[in-house]
Amino acid sequence: MFDQILQFLLTGVTVGATYALVALGFAIIYNASDVVNFAQGEFVMIGAMSAIALSASNGLPLWLAIIISILITVGVGMALQRFAIAPARGASVVTTIIITIGASIFLRGIALLLWGKDIFALPHFSGETPIHIGEATLLPQNIWVMGGGALMVIGVHYFFNHTTQGKAVLACSCNRTAAHLVGINVSRMMLIAYGLSAMLGASAGILVAPITFTSYETGVMLGLKGFSAAILGGMGNPMGAVAGGLLLGLIESLAAGLISSGYKDAIGFVILLLVLFFRPSGLFGKASADRV
Repeated sequence: MFDQILQFLLTGVTVGATYALVALGFAIIYNASDVVNFAQGEFVMIGAMSAIALSASNGLPLWLAIIISILITVGVGMALQRFAIAPARGASVVTTIIITIGASIFLRGIALLLWGKDIFALPHFSGETPIHIGEATLLPQNIWVMGGGALMVIGVHYFFNHTTQGKAVLACSCNRTAAHLVGINVSRMMLIAYGLSAMLGASAGILVAPITFTSYETGVMLGLKGFSAAILGGMGNPMGAVAGGLLLGLIESLAAGLISSGYKDAIGFVILLLVLFFRPSGLFGKASADRV
């Protein structure tokens, strides 16, 4: 029984690390611009699908395909901010949500035209020989997902707390008018926030693609799970969103293993609804959330 639970926990951390990166992208954009970006899941899909296309069709080395695909996704994220979000500045929350949902549908349609309905997979980064921990097994790619996710979370934390650009983005999230008055280019900071969010989404998609495979519609469910994780941890708290992603992954894995895989998604969303009912600000958010 212990080995089974260990296996579920290892799987849960892997899945949770993916949710955490998507949730962190949601939190960054929400903090920077008050927008809930429902196109975040499409960043995950574009990163994975473009990496697969570049490495398989064009014969590029995997590492180069990954770098180019992340840059492409960052460009898409910045274009979303520049041509869809920025013109709607001052619009209602419902309007911006509709804009991001429309962008999600548009990006998914472009992906369908480019790559079709087939399911694809990236090659494993360092082989497929399983690693045994007692009776539990772990693929090397799982370590890439967990390690890569941890490094990116640490990198984002460092960026916002120890770099000038990161602090400028935080200043814009607190008070745009004051940030503009002290000479911060608010428009540029918004582009950086969307680009960073897109980079996180693309990285999550690339890391997990060798394990779960991907298609043009992969981003829909991952986007919903990432949004759920961000709400669970606290949308106004980036590190809380990360914790929410890990927690959601663990809950789903344990529910699938100990109860039934058919209830995996349902149990995760039921717990989310309970958290929203009893603590609307999320597990790690404040009742009156301070955006950081």
